[in-house]
Amino acid sequence: MFNLIVPLIVGILLGYVLRNKKRVNLSQVTFGTIIVLIFSLGFSIGASNELLGAMPKVGLNALVVLMLALLFSVVFVKAARKMVRMK
Repeated sequence: MFNLIVPLIVGILLGYVLRNKKRVNLSQVTFGTIIVLIFSLGFSIGASNELLGAMPKVGLNALVVLMLALLFSVVFVKAARKMVRMK
């Protein structure tokens, strides 16, 4: 937990200090970092027989959560629209 909070706080402080400086487009750096993280996750899963064996169960659970989230999102949006009288 400490390993996550310290970089977050340092990033916030650095952003606060540099907020009036020239803006740098970090989208390519962010995209590259995300790709490296996804690769690392895939590598870790592929290297572990235990994790690889659990993938079907995890996938099924993720599918159920996804479908329920979509269903309830649609239901609540329709209910909210009726409450504010939108069509």
